[in-house]
Amino acid sequence: MLNSKFELGKLEKVDLRNIWTSESEHFTPWLARDDNLKLLGDTIGIELELEAQEKNVGPFRADILCKDTASDHWVLIENQLEKTDHIHLGQLLTYAAGLKAVTIVWISRRFTEEHRAALDWLNEITDDHFNFFGLEVEL
Repeated sequence: MLNSKFELGKLEKVDLRNIWTSESEHFTPWLARDDNLKLLGDTIGIELELEAQEKNVGPFRADILCKDTASDHWVLIENQLEKTDHIHLGQLLTYAAGLKAVTIVWISRRFTEEHRAALDWLNEITDDHFNFFGLEVEL
């Protein structure tokens, strides 16, 4: 029997853009907070330490650059509030090369099968020194 002092509600999915209207101005700073980076790090099994937001890579800017505190290697985090696209895939590779990142984390509302396959392929053709993660975010 359900305790009558608890009221149950209905979970409703919220569009990410209703909370974070801009990736660079709202989502990236939110994700870069210590508590959120800890949650992300726990999810992928890496302790993350923030190095920079909107880190310059030539004329471009990577969303978040962190250090893996166990290995002292660079971790690149690229996020988008929409489904994955080729532009962000190219950005991931450009930023990773420019920053010498060995762990690449792509966060998106939804991954297409083709982009999921691209990350799988990158993990297959690189040695264990490199790690590519694709994470879907929802509210």
